[in-house]
Amino acid sequence: MRKRRVVVVGGGLAGLAVAMKLAELDVDVALMSLSKVKRSHSACAQGGINSVNILTRQLGDSEWNHFDDTVYGGDFLAHQPPVKELAYWAPQIIDLMDRLGVTFNRTPEGFRDQRRFGGTLYSRTAFAGATTGQQLLYALDEQVRRWEATGHVTKFEMWDFLGPVLDDRGRCRGCVAQDMVSMKIRAVEADALVLASGGCGAIFGRSTNSIACNGSAVSRVFQAGVHYANGEFIQVHPTAIPGADKLRLISESARGEGGRVWVPRTPQDPRPPGEIPEKERFYFLEHRYPTYGNLVPRDIATREVFNVCVKEHLSVDSERMCVYLDVSHLPRELLDRKLAGILEIYEKFQGVDPRRTAMKIFPAVHYTMGGLWCDYERTAEGGLAIGSPRNQQTNVSGIFAIGECDYHFHGANRLGANSLVACVFSGLTAAPGVANYVNHLPRHPADEERRSLFEGSQRRHEARYKAMLARPEGGPNPYRLHARLGELMTRVATAIRHNPELEAAYAEVCEMEEQARRASLSDRGDWANQNAVFARALEDMFPLAKTILRGALARDECRGAHYKPEFTMPQVDADDPAERRRQAEIWCQRFEENNRKWLKSTVARLSSDGEPQLSYEEVDTTLIPPRPRLYGVVGGELIEEAWNSRQATATAQERS
Repeated sequence: MRKRRVVVVGGGLAGLAVAMKLAELDVDVALMSLSKVKRSHSACAQGGINSVNILTRQLGDSEWNHFDDTVYGGDFLAHQPPVKELAYWAPQIIDLMDRLGVTFNRTPEGFRDQRRFGGTLYSRTAFAGATTGQQLLYALDEQVRRWEATGHVTKFEMWDFLGPVLDDRGRCRGCVAQDMVSMKIRAVEADALVLASGGCGAIFGRSTNSIACNGSAVSRVFQAGVHYANGEFIQVHPTAIPGADKLRLISESARGEGGRVWVPRTPQDPRPPGEIPEKERFYFLEHRYPTYGNLVPRDIATREVFNVCVKEHLSVDSERMCVYLDVSHLPRELLDRKLAGILEIYEKFQGVDPRRTAMKIFPAVHYTMGGLWCDYERTAEGGLAIGSPRNQQTNVSGIFAIGECDYHFHGANRLGANSLVACVFSGLTAAPGVANYVNHLPRHPADEERRSLFEGSQRRHEARYKAMLARPEGGPNPYRLHARLGELMTRVATAIRHNPELEAAYAEVCEMEEQARRASLSDRGDWANQNAVFARALEDMFPLAKTILRGALARDECRGAHYKPEFTMPQVDADDPAERRRQAEIWCQRFEENNRKWLKSTVARLSSDGEPQLSYEEVDTTLIPPRPRLYGVVGGELIEEAWNSRQATATAQERS
């Protein structure tokens, strides 16, 4: 009897974690990756991985606080049971990675060193210099290699996932993929499919993501019937190096170690930053958010950078928008020990030593909070029923989603250093459910039925590939189309959004989608044809791009990374104290009304004509009630006071 087998698409942290755990559960795994596993995009994560730890516990921290910070940071748009379970698993995950050999930084006493990241007042973030993602990836890859040696794991590196194979009952039975060296297309039989393929940053052209983060695998299962949730929530990281080819991340760890963001009070001050006196510097994040300072959540920091450059005209340069990120006041020994990786990146690409001179940075597309819709099973205590096949399973039976390509954990905005723990957590906790799913499947289809199913799927993909190679010359250039798509999406669907621009962009994207189907190839060869792989991935970017735009257009509010100036909350700025209190009451009333309408997940399905159709799903907020997301902003005390008063009144009325 054939052993049960699972195909895992994606060789980053989530994919390796689920592969390792499935192998431990005696399930065979086919691990498929666009690149060599050790070059997966998880290797680019710099800053660290979050959990409560022995040091923060001494200051009153707890798993519940981590849970609260995460849902508060995500503006309450995440279902709370999965987030709660994540927070309570996080310390065990970091202990596990420590035992697997990750070289976390240590204090002189031998404890794991910790740094503070955005959206929290505790130093929860464990780190391995500025290359934490790479160290975690290598540790998990070593474990998966052990299972390769036993025959439990087979790697398909440099393979492009083309789509799932669904039987006549709509259940996933495997997938079709293409070897990107030989260009041979093959159907891979399996009992379940786990998507762990990361985000879709390439849709925005230049971003902090690898060009391989194109969302193609996600788009292909979306087109096969899997639902896509909260697509409009795209994280724009506040600190990146602008570049002509791509935008290179400068990790939040620079601010976590004491880096400060500022601009000269004199617009485009020509003096070198080191010669500008303190009194002539505007530390705008510290001024507006004194409690959190430079470590406010990323969506808030990004909007403040845009505001200071665009509205206040205080950009450091006149030719391009940027602000200073300054670590030059910190001891060189500390910088070399904790931040060497990111400082070397800046020095290499900008030709300036950031240990001596402030860095020039500007926001860049960084992360996809939205992703494939997937389910979970809640326990009576409000956590997850580990081992349930519902956990991380999409609406298509047998297809699961984990890591950045699912939508569960981050809501409307991800907190820094929560991504790595979410990737490992979702992989480890999905695996028992996947194993239970495949072990309780009905009998395998008859050989003739299986042969017909897989051969038919393979032939369809081969025919599509041959048709693409046979396109006539003179059609649109796929690389120029991609640049145009990226420029458009970055302009209208990142930090600040306006409905007229979103409407016009949607029409333009539909036009580009039609052109992409006619794009000509310069390479028609049958060996390592990168041109064909790129052109096919470009076509698959458009369903996701349209879903992002349609979701953003429909959501008339401001929540986390989704910001429309026309729908901001009312100001509380009157001079008269009584009037200011009245404004705070109006603010709270508007907040409640907005939550009743928009505290819902966007769920998209692709119709037969290729258009995303939206519906909305209630969010489970039963563990932590939604509250105003203020982060100690100057003037926010009155809103908080008015809100607490309203809640106390409501509680008293319920008891009476």
